[in-house]
Amino acid sequence: MACLDSTAAPFLSVIIPNYNGVATIGACLEALLAADHDDYEVVVVDDGSTDGSVELIRSFPCRLLTQDTRRGASAARNAGAAAARGSFLFFIDADCLVLPDTMTAVERAVREYGAAVVVGGTYTPRAYDPGFFSSFQSTFINHFETKHPDDPDYIASHAMLIAADTFRAGGGFPEAFLPIIEDVEFSHRLRRAGYGLRMDPRILVRHVFNYDLGRSLANAYRKSRYWTLYSLGNRDLMADSGTASRELKINVAAWGVSVLLVLLGLLLWGAGSEPAMSEAGASSPVALLVTALVVQIANLLEQRQLLAAFARSGGPLFAVAAGLYYTLLYPLPVGLGAVRGVLAYLAGEDHGR
Repeated sequence: MACLDSTAAPFLSVIIPNYNGVATIGACLEALLAADHDDYEVVVVDDGSTDGSVELIRSFPCRLLTQDTRRGASAARNAGAAAARGSFLFFIDADCLVLPDTMTAVERAVREYGAAVVVGGTYTPRAYDPGFFSSFQSTFINHFETKHPDDPDYIASHAMLIAADTFRAGGGFPEAFLPIIEDVEFSHRLRRAGYGLRMDPRILVRHVFNYDLGRSLANAYRKSRYWTLYSLGNRDLMADSGTASRELKINVAAWGVSVLLVLLGLLLWGAGSEPAMSEAGASSPVALLVTALVVQIANLLEQRQLLAAFARSGGPLFAVAAGLYYTLLYPLPVGLGAVRGVLAYLAGEDHGR
């Protein structure tokens, strides 16, 4: 790794925004120091941390930029890009750990794609922390972000490789934007400017989620809320867009239809009176419940590639548990987030802020 006193301009600058990342930034930098490559500098931009992470960062041979007040991850990334000396920029997050061969894969991608293509990596199928909900999320993201490697809808900022000149010509990450998915907006802007996007599954980072049930559900709600708001403004609500995938949207729709059918069937069953049964038909409650089951079976067939990814990642038992969580509980916060996003859009909330 290029150290602070190096005079030669490095081939690559790794840029990491940090905000109160004391729990993970040390492991992040240690992984970079141990990587099988040495022609790159590391630029960490601290976004007004108050947890002692700045002192920890100073113990590593990297360039540290500090912002006195919190301005957001986009502003931190843009500041790092402005100070970077490398011809190419590789963005990761403070809670991401490169693998030993990640930086070699990054260099290989530069040689293969050049400066006209923005290249993305993704999370490893298994998270850094071993919990069920973290592993679920890591596999989920890995699967959907690599589904269309030759034509992804966006490149995520947790593993984005871009030529420095391209980054600056593209205007950088939006700073007056939603709290998340700024990388989606930037990717769409780059594509409109004529740049290509590619996903390289060889570029992997291991993410520290530390998810439990509550954090997993809260993350699903938050991302769905802002992604829906942005997508309505961008006129691409039904796009097959990475983790906002067509399969996830079908899963949420199937869950909603199934719940409605089950509730209606139970209401009819509970009514139990002759007039109600004669009007609805004696078999109507059973028919509704069977239809709900058929909808879920069709949904499972639609999700078969994701279920196979769960099995490859954690084995059959994990796949069963992850599949049940994904189809029976996960759609609830995603659906509620989507409703909240729609309401915000109808209320005139600007999707760009």
